[in-house]
Formats: sequence, structure tokens, C-alpha cells
Amino acid sequence: MHHTTRLIHLIDKNGYRANVGIIVSNDERKVLWARRVGQDAWQFPQGGIDADEDVEDALFRELYEELGLTRACVDILGSTKRWLKYDLPSRFVRRHGKPVCIGQKQMWFLLKLTAPESSVRLDAYEKPEFDRWKWVNYWRPQREVIFFKRHVYRQALSELAPLLGFRQGSGHRRRRGRSRLVRSSAPISKLGG
Repeated sequence: MHHTTRLIHLIDKNGYRANVGIIVSNDERKVLWARRVGQDAWQFPQGGIDADEDVEDALFRELYEELGLTRACVDILGSTKRWLKYDLPSRFVRRHGKPVCIGQKQMWFLLKLTAPESSVRLDAYEKPEFDRWKWVNYWRPQREVIFFKRHVYRQALSELAPLLGFRQGSGHRRRRGRSRLVRSSAPISKLGG
């Protein structure tokens, strides 16, 4: 389906916008970590579900728009069993919008890249979300994503971990050594999708 204009994203009665989160893995059980255009903010691809879409349609539209990957490039390994929610910090809530969106409820998918790495194209869509990407350790994103998304990342990674042969919740333990947190002082121009 070609989207030249976006329909209003679905926001429930509690103020949560319906969204998909996308974790792409490779043969080494690493995950694709992407940097938002013009920011030092890294995250998994994610995006809102349009009014005319089901969750899987949104997954594949966002996968193409953000990473240039089609259905033929990946296998779906699984998804979270329920919506995972996070609240936006009050400074990011646009109170003039109707309905007011206070956060996101996300269905997370774990995919395996079956196509060559060169299939990942950040410029496939007219307005790229990301300007760089890399493969990282499975548990790393839960420590490096912007603070208000960390609990959702922990929940999604923990629930989906067994699909890649990791123990559920094993990423919660404190690791020895230093971990680098990615912080962004740049404003979030879009609700992560």
C-alpha cells in the first residue's frame, strides 16, 4: 500500500497511540540499532499504526519506510503477547492536539534478516528516520535508548529473548564494566515513528 499522506494515527481513549516496535536480528543474534537523523539518539525502528491498517500491515510499512526492507527480506520470529506502554515526558506532550497523545502502546516484533545486509536502505522512503545503523549486542539497547523508553525495551527484549536462544530476563543483570548511555538534548521532532 502506498502512503503519500498519513491518516490520523490511532490514539485510544487513555491517550496512547497504537504503534509497532521492530527488532531485526542477524545470524549472530545481534540486533539492528539505528541513529535518528541529525541526533545522537539511537533506537529500534518503530512507528504508528494508521487507521486503515492492522498491526502486521503497519509492521511491514514501517519496516520498508525506515529500513528499506520488504516482507521477502525477513522472517517474523514472534511478537509480544500484549501491548507495552510508555508515557511521554510532559514536555513532549502536545496538549493542543485532539485527542491528546500522552504516550505509546506498542506491539513489538522480532524479525530475522534473511536478505543480504546490503538490503538495508535508510533512504528508501522520502523522509528518512535514520542516518546510521549498526549491529549490537541483543541486550545493549535497553541501556542506551532514551530514558522514558527503557522499561518498554526491557520488557520487549526479555519477552522475545527465548526466540533467539537467550534466557528470558537475562539482560536485567548489572554487567561489569562501563556502559555508555546515549542521551539527546535535541528535541524529539516526531513521536518516534
